[in-house]
Amino acid sequence: MSQTAVENASRTLVHYQVREGVAYLTLDDPPANTYTHEMMRQLDDGILKARFDPAVHVIVVTGSGEKMFCAGANINMLKTSDPNFKYYFCLHANETLSRLEQTPKLVIAALNGNTVGGGLEIAMAADLRLARRGPAKFGLPEVSLGVLPGTGGTQRLVRIVGKSTAIELMVTGRLFGLDEAKALGIVDVVVEADSHAA
Repeated sequence: MSQTAVENASRTLVHYQVREGVAYLTLDDPPANTYTHEMMRQLDDGILKARFDPAVHVIVVTGSGEKMFCAGANINMLKTSDPNFKYYFCLHANETLSRLEQTPKLVIAALNGNTVGGGLEIAMAADLRLARRGPAKFGLPEVSLGVLPGTGGTQRLVRIVGKSTAIELMVTGRLFGLDEAKALGIVDVVVEADSHAA
């Protein structure tokens, strides 16, 4: 078993670990695992590292902690950024999730808690989404900030739930629980809370 930072930046925000042919990419910026440009860059590096490793057959993306997979982009970072940075930040995040989606290895999002905003966009780029049973919330609440999902969520959600439901979820920004996420097809498999599968 090997564990290293995807890249030794000032802080490790995505841990990379390989066990028995599975590369685990763990988002780690408590309490909400919100992503910054640095986290997205480390995630991108991890995706590429797993792609090129012939010993890796499956990629699992998960969050650290028990309550939060990812709450999306770091709003404080965006508030203090100029428009030019925001544009390239969103462009890079979009490219990263496209790379994740197009990786010719099985990609699983192991949802260990709340999966909202850009966190749900990350999850929807995976081939399969497993969620731990519990009180987790799901949704794309970006409309409450006056924006739409910016990293491919508008297209991926339509493919998963259909156009009308996707529009309703995005324009209301409402959050919903695990049972509805499973019924909509956003979550593929539900595992028990004490299971090591998620």
